[in-house]
Amino acid sequence: MPRIPLVAVADMTPEQVRVHEAMVNGPRKSAPIGPLAVAMHRPDMAQAMSNLGVVLRFNSTFAPRLREFAILLTGRYWDCQFEWASHEAEARKAGLSDATIEALRAGGRVFGAADEQAIHDYGTELLTRHFASDATYQRVVALFGVPGAVELTGLIGYYAMIALMLNAAEFEIPEGMTPPLPPRG
Repeated sequence: MPRIPLVAVADMTPEQVRVHEAMVNGPRKSAPIGPLAVAMHRPDMAQAMSNLGVVLRFNSTFAPRLREFAILLTGRYWDCQFEWASHEAEARKAGLSDATIEALRAGGRVFGAADEQAIHDYGTELLTRHFASDATYQRVVALFGVPGAVELTGLIGYYAMIALMLNAAEFEIPEGMTPPLPPRG
């Protein structure tokens, strides 16, 4: 049970019902789960989060493999078990190799694909140093263009927000599942 109680459909305000129905009938095609379920306490925030998530996840200009790489990188940085559990299978389905997934899980820093390495270095610099070096930024721009750098920054920022929402709520992985992320050593 999450530390922040979830809003039951029967107890929703008219605004919460409107946002809930928009998610069920929109691109997500599902009721709010995870961070969006937590955010339903502020339906305007849940709607804004959902809208941004649709842009970054479902309308991304990044290949699904690279989008999922950035999501797992961010989830690992924040030690967000739920985020990782929600995206590991998606990452495999998108073509991310088992070796890459295991390297991300272990906090690895070297990746065989140049695009993955650039995303790793850019994301890691942003998350740990709060800035990206000119050289790292220029590698990202060379691969993905300025719009890609903007989208990648938004993707990392969005999934950082998601991870923090989940961690603050102590949102648990599904019952019976082993936590997918080992503690940092």
